[in-house]
Amino acid sequence: MSKWIARPDLEARVREALRRAPIVTLLGPRQCGKTTLANRVTGSLRSNYFDLENPADEARLAEPMTALERLQGLVVIDEVQRAPALFPALRVLADRPRSSARFLLLGSASPELVRASSESLAGRVAFVDMSGFGLREVGAPAMRRLWLRGGFPRSFLARNDAESAAWRRDFIRTFLERDVRTFGIDISARALRRLWTMLAHYHGQVWNASEIGRSLGEAHTTVRRHADVLVGALVVRELQPWFENLGKREIKSPKLYVRDSGILHSLLGTESFRALESHPKLGASWEGFVIEQILSLTGRRDAYYWGTQAGAELDLLITVKGKRVGVEVKYADAPRLTRSMRIALDDLKLSHLYVVHPGTARYDLGVNAETIGLVELLAEIEPAYAVRHKERAKPRRS
Repeated sequence: MSKWIARPDLEARVREALRRAPIVTLLGPRQCGKTTLANRVTGSLRSNYFDLENPADEARLAEPMTALERLQGLVVIDEVQRAPALFPALRVLADRPRSSARFLLLGSASPELVRASSESLAGRVAFVDMSGFGLREVGAPAMRRLWLRGGFPRSFLARNDAESAAWRRDFIRTFLERDVRTFGIDISARALRRLWTMLAHYHGQVWNASEIGRSLGEAHTTVRRHADVLVGALVVRELQPWFENLGKREIKSPKLYVRDSGILHSLLGTESFRALESHPKLGASWEGFVIEQILSLTGRRDAYYWGTQAGAELDLLITVKGKRVGVEVKYADAPRLTRSMRIALDDLKLSHLYVVHPGTARYDLGVNAETIGLVELLAEIEPAYAVRHKERAKPRRS
């Protein structure tokens, strides 16, 4: 396979964001391909590049106004979370009248974790979220490989599974021992590894800080704070619950997922497909993988799970063309409609329910419900979001 994989949808989203906002922040976990994507975007544009992991560039930006105020065209600042003090200067630069400068910031942490850009750049910044390779980018024949290895480019493109697993082990160690400290957070690497591993075993379950804290011998407040770091560093996903007045006791705690399936498998010690197939978290791994692929299209906003204390649940609730769509994920050859799915259809007034399985068979399960493969589902919902991005890209009239 080629060592470079095109990511046209992401490129288009970044270019469109640069047309409508003076500052664009490209957010994604470490090593997911942000720098490569930025190089693709800047290939046809005037650009000035700063890498804050490079001591020389870091020194150049010690006085940000002096370094940046005369620059024109596109200015790229990589690993921007290392210098939150830049944001007030960027706010001033973005507000200059008739300035042709645009700023593309590459970050490996959410604004909430950095605690700067969400305030200093409010109204001036557009966010583009990215992760590793997605199924639409690598192609349907590579789905099994993508699921096992995850989407980080160096893991997915490794020559064999053993090299991929070795890269992921190194990534986990480097992230814990070095990267977390760049966020200004002083947490023991050992404590954070224990929690991350525990979350891998709780992957796809409702978050219970007290229960996990007891297992780790930590206070629930400590566990919550450490989990927030992993969520903010974009390696763990917190999927919020949907609840409304249905006259039922609904679950109101989030679910947590390890975002990259390859990292999940390394934390679980399942680095071959044979090991994964015999592991009790096989179904949960498939569920998380499917959810990540869907959210790469729809975005993380307006995406929820739903559950009641009586046991009814829905893995994912999204909105497509203004209508509620439910997604239930099953690792089975021929899943059937269950009582829980019927309750979700009725109580949530779903326009459609998709039951996603790892095969290719597609068949009706009743009114407004069907079984579908992941590739077919992505093709089904992609047009709605492709149209949305296309409409946003239209030039505004002055």
